[in-house]
Amino acid sequence: MRIGIAGIAIESSTFSPHRTGLADFRVTRGADLLARYAWTGDESLDVEWVPLLHAVSLPGGAVVKDVYDGLKAEILDRIGEAGPLDGVLLDIHGAMSVVGMLDAEADLARDVRKAVGPDVLISASMDLHGNVSRDFVEQLDLVTCYRMAPHEDTWETRERAARNLVARLRDGGKPHLAWVQIPVLLPGEKTSTRIEPAKSLYGQIEAIEAMDGILDAAIWVGYAWADEPRCQAAVVVTGDNAELVEAQATKLANDYWKARHDFAFVAPTGSLDHCVREGLASGIRPFFISDSGDNPTAGGAGDVSWTLRVLTAYRSRTIIYASIVDPESVAIAKAGGEVSLRIGGKIDGGPAGPVALTGTVAKVHEDPVGGTIVVVRSGGLHVIITERRKPYHLVKDFTDLDLDPAQADLTVVKIGYLEPELYDLAKGWLLALTPGGVDQDLIRLGHKQVVRPLYPFDPDMDTPDLTAQLIS
Repeated sequence: MRIGIAGIAIESSTFSPHRTGLADFRVTRGADLLARYAWTGDESLDVEWVPLLHAVSLPGGAVVKDVYDGLKAEILDRIGEAGPLDGVLLDIHGAMSVVGMLDAEADLARDVRKAVGPDVLISASMDLHGNVSRDFVEQLDLVTCYRMAPHEDTWETRERAARNLVARLRDGGKPHLAWVQIPVLLPGEKTSTRIEPAKSLYGQIEAIEAMDGILDAAIWVGYAWADEPRCQAAVVVTGDNAELVEAQATKLANDYWKARHDFAFVAPTGSLDHCVREGLASGIRPFFISDSGDNPTAGGAGDVSWTLRVLTAYRSRTIIYASIVDPESVAIAKAGGEVSLRIGGKIDGGPAGPVALTGTVAKVHEDPVGGTIVVVRSGGLHVIITERRKPYHLVKDFTDLDLDPAQADLTVVKIGYLEPELYDLAKGWLLALTPGGVDQDLIRLGHKQVVRPLYPFDPDMDTPDLTAQLIS
């Protein structure tokens, strides 16, 4: 069997002024692409894996149209050059927004389908924060998504998508897909599988998959920070028993709908001022505060300076701020010494413009993701400034900069829910409801193109018909 691997993967906020260019993508081809996946070396699968092109970017703003067109064109060209394929694995996120488009994944899947023809099986691996329109799923034969948020099962999901494809090619026949969208759109910080009701909703999947005639069951939360008609929750159940896949998809969708009022933030929330005061008063270390509105791993620009402006009033305490992207300030500060900077607010200046800060350069560090990184100390405030957007998810991200959250009064991170290492480290944690391109307050963002009625925008809407539709 010959199976091609391709994908363009990014989560894109249409509320962020940031634009994702080619330099933001890590593009792999050939042996480097195959090396991404451990299972491509599993000889027992008896598959010739054909590397096409894979491009992945840190979440950000919408992708520049010419960049998307160029990446897609190369995938299609490589399909044409690859010779006969039996299958294609699409390794995508599912919430890619492209300037001027409303359903980029459907466009990509449609053109891949045209390139390979109707008989080649296409299997997609997705993030559970992706969007699943009917136009998109109609191009697929198999689809699955993560079952954990935070996404500790990312690579397991990709392998499941690949092995499901191999098994189906070996056994023959196309499965049935039952699809239904659920008019609910919630941020990931309200739908973490660490807590109820998402924990139990996703907990049903194993039992459903164990049913005779079911191959896969998947629930998508959707992506809340794009303003597109496809943005809402969805369910797809796949298998050989058409009646059963339709019934199980309908049940999952109705269970999700019934639980809509039960979704709550994964951590205690409040205004930034409230969270800072509570954290400092607690005396607990390490104590983390999520600067959630500008989380770069959800699509935030990473340079919203609103939180930094507030923190400058607390320089008498030891606070780590991770982080803010500003290549201009980095260029000045990397020489070391005393510096006077105007930091942030240059990409997304909506909530606040550049913040004036005078301090001492405490560290200069070269990082493969963030580029040149500087730590500027102003009183007890340690501000991490990066040349390129970088998430701070690991303890090493701090120790590389000679910073220790356990020794600070507060560590403020541009993040939503804490990723596993920081979650395990934290003795205290609050989620600050801050402004930015991934604002947790969806209502104030001003969605205009989502399909209404939609919860929570229309809290008193009637119960929708959630009968799943059989796609194939």
